[in-house]
Amino acid sequence: MQGLTLQERHESAPRLKGNPSRGLAAATFGFFVGFAAVALYGPAAKELKGLMGLSGLLLGLLVAAPQLTGSLLRIPFGAWVDKVGGKKPFLVLLGLSLLGMAGLTLLLALLYPKGLTRSLYPLVLFFGFLSGCGVATFSVGVPQTSYWFPRSRQGWALGTYAGLGNTAPGFFTLLLPFALVGLGLVGAYGVWFAFLLIGTIVYWLIAHDAFSFQLRQKGLSREEANQKAAAHGQELFPTGRLVDALKISARIGRTWALVLLYFTSFGGFLALTSWFPTYWSLYHGTSVWLSGVLTALFFSLTASFVRIGGGVASDKWGGERIAVGSYFVILAGALLLVFSRTFAPSLAGEILMAIGMGTANAAVFKLVARYVPEAVGGASGWVGGLGAFGGFVVPPILGVFADSYGKVGYAGGFIVYVALALMSIVVATILAIRFGKQKTTV
Repeated sequence: MQGLTLQERHESAPRLKGNPSRGLAAATFGFFVGFAAVALYGPAAKELKGLMGLSGLLLGLLVAAPQLTGSLLRIPFGAWVDKVGGKKPFLVLLGLSLLGMAGLTLLLALLYPKGLTRSLYPLVLFFGFLSGCGVATFSVGVPQTSYWFPRSRQGWALGTYAGLGNTAPGFFTLLLPFALVGLGLVGAYGVWFAFLLIGTIVYWLIAHDAFSFQLRQKGLSREEANQKAAAHGQELFPTGRLVDALKISARIGRTWALVLLYFTSFGGFLALTSWFPTYWSLYHGTSVWLSGVLTALFFSLTASFVRIGGGVASDKWGGERIAVGSYFVILAGALLLVFSRTFAPSLAGEILMAIGMGTANAAVFKLVARYVPEAVGGASGWVGGLGAFGGFVVPPILGVFADSYGKVGYAGGFIVYVALALMSIVVATILAIRFGKQKTTV
């Protein structure tokens, strides 16, 4: 076995299924399918606001609804991977998301447009919460991917996984406005439900857990399974205990530093993916389809593809250094958006935010496996869950700015990101000074 490459060792493993490439592809596809729910209400926000008579606060809460379950469920489901592997948690979350999309589609089919009144807001909100369960697949896919790859390729693997999976909200934000025009609200969400159903089935067919999980399922003890999996190239291994994975990672201070950083970059990404269509249409007066195009092309997709390069850069120069530079870029973009009153500077600010957030997201998760190798799943749950919680918290705050200051409040609300960026720069700099030159974690 000494002369074989990592890929060859995996492919030669007797009675075992999958390899690193297939593991990465399956996790990325499953994440793409579930993560699209980030854009659930954003492109339709302007129409829903008019039909249901929503305030800025209620509208912000609605577009953020998928992020609540999509963030909080990351904590237990990310840790659950350490016990059972990634496939089962993935399927549970996608199944819950299917229920939410089915309920929403049925509600629209029966009551849209005249019956969709403000009294139904709690039900629409509930289906948003349920549909958002698919967003939580992120923290499942991170350890699922990590256990397939050696430490030296974690940045590339996780950057590719998150970068490509992150494109889902961008594509749906881009396509949904056109679907709304061509198919109507009911037809557009009906097609989305069909996509989610087919995607869930495809994931079930192609996904396999890393070798140590497969060997445990075949009856081997944890020690035997890990030993045999190590012989075929697996380097990272789970504790196998759900509560312990969370406890171990929670006792490490670096986990909480990464939570704060991820709250700004990934929570910020989620929040703005759902909020930018509202910002463009209600502040700059763009049409629904143009608002979707501006959000998808210049923010969501840009941030997602930049994340891939951010992972490679983090492998080469260190996640701490890349993070510091990234949060400075976010700060510059936020300041532009606060003070901009015209289209071009606002677009420039959006692009800077996309570049900074995409790069920072890759840098932060490069550090998870390095800082908390003894409980990657647990750390992924804390960082991915509480970090992504920013996607739920921030849009209602932006809505309050709009309610309080009128039209100009849509720009002034970005002062929230100025504050978050400044805090993140301080934390990332401390990490760079204390750990940036260290090759291993203690």
